[in-house]
Amino acid sequence: MRVYNTGIPFNDPSGDRLRQWLNVSRESFYNPDHFAIIPMGFCFPGYDKSGGDLPPRRECKEVWHDRIFPLMPQIKLVIVIGQYAQSYHLGKRRHKSLTETVLHWRDFFEAPDENGRRILPIPHPSWRNSGWLKRNPWFEQDLLPELQKLTAELFPNLD
Repeated sequence: MRVYNTGIPFNDPSGDRLRQWLNVSRESFYNPDHFAIIPMGFCFPGYDKSGGDLPPRRECKEVWHDRIFPLMPQIKLVIVIGQYAQSYHLGKRRHKSLTETVLHWRDFFEAPDENGRRILPIPHPSWRNSGWLKRNPWFEQDLLPELQKLTAELFPNLD
């Protein structure tokens, strides 16, 4: 709801965790010369019975995503955050679960997509995924150092 109310993507604890994973400052993260932040839903979908966010609305993909990405050929890396982004960007290449998809991140990263973009699947940085992070320590031990190294290579002058 904070993101919805401010209109700023990842303007919440999830964003704090994501910026920590990337090893970038808030200022760098919101600099459009560095990052293009393209949410799966361009509107807040509401809450489910448990108080979690509902899935992104289908029309967001159809109306926006299919039009936006062709307009940005300069994008070389797409960090797909969470299962909905993974489903959209990886399609049939995605594994059966988010865990398996993230575990095999090199399969997607090392083989650029049809537009020459490298895809890096990661879990959503929400606090709701803290249990997932504890059950999958390889994410922080193996993938995050590579993500931070890649961020530093792409943007050597970031703070």
